[in-house]
Amino acid sequence: MNTINETSFNFPKQKSVYKGKVREVYNINDDLLVMIASDRLSAFDVIMPRQIPFKGQILNQIATKMMKDTEDIVPNWLLANPDENVAVGKLCSPFKVEMVIRGYLSGHAAREYKLGKRMLCGVAMPEGMEENDKFPEPIITPSTKADNGDHDEDISREEILAKGIVSKEDYEVLENYTRLLFKRGTAIAKERGLLLVDTKYEFGKTKDGEIVLIDEIHTPDSSRYFYSEGYQQRQDKKQKQKQLSKEFVRQWLIENGFQGKEGQEIPVMNDAKILEISNRYIELYEQITGETFVKANTTDVLHRIESNVTKFLNER
Repeated sequence: MNTINETSFNFPKQKSVYKGKVREVYNINDDLLVMIASDRLSAFDVIMPRQIPFKGQILNQIATKMMKDTEDIVPNWLLANPDENVAVGKLCSPFKVEMVIRGYLSGHAAREYKLGKRMLCGVAMPEGMEENDKFPEPIITPSTKADNGDHDEDISREEILAKGIVSKEDYEVLENYTRLLFKRGTAIAKERGLLLVDTKYEFGKTKDGEIVLIDEIHTPDSSRYFYSEGYQQRQDKKQKQKQLSKEFVRQWLIENGFQGKEGQEIPVMNDAKILEISNRYIELYEQITGETFVKANTTDVLHRIESNVTKFLNER
């Protein structure tokens, strides 16, 4: 099955290209950005050797739907989707922080909590919590945005302002937008029988100075979901939660001796594991959108993308 690992396109009026962990972003005439969602899989900020079929399409289409479902409360960068793996939007200067918001003690927060830490990114976590318990109120725990596969690092609001990474005025907008998006995402998830556990948002500033939501939103790469049915019973019995997110990949890697630390070897993912991960991504797509996933034609996927994007740019 053809997957997208890397691209090397040369679109009309292309100025530059930036390659992130899973997305590749083409600058068109310092006016537009063409964002291509690859099928690369990143965990613990490390890119895995093998790609996951349809992962890029899934991430792109969930993010597109969620941006359209939240554009009434928070402006975003998106203008068009000329291909199943592509989003085209306004050129933005990204803020160098990721706005992580957590409704439950899960994932990274739970791992820190188990180590005895009760402060995360300058925010206090209550005593007496069990893993996957709901916080009294969602907490914002930002991280610095790493480039080219480096590890993101926790950072507090106070450090962000003290270091001048984001101005106080802009940061207050980011915080407000983050809470609004999480509230809306929680409501959308509830309609689908899910709990939005935690997620991250990224923002940028347009040439006109408007702060907008960029990148992805409410996808399995940026978010963690639990099934709401049986959640409380599982908590009461101290059982693992039934979840839809990339956490199952992280857990498998941990069980096989990998957490992205120096000297650790990435375990081999065989064909069966790759297919399992692909199917889990499809399951989340269908659960969170309420729509049947339609696989795009991947016979010559790179030519398909290049043709669709070039046609779109030439017709603008």
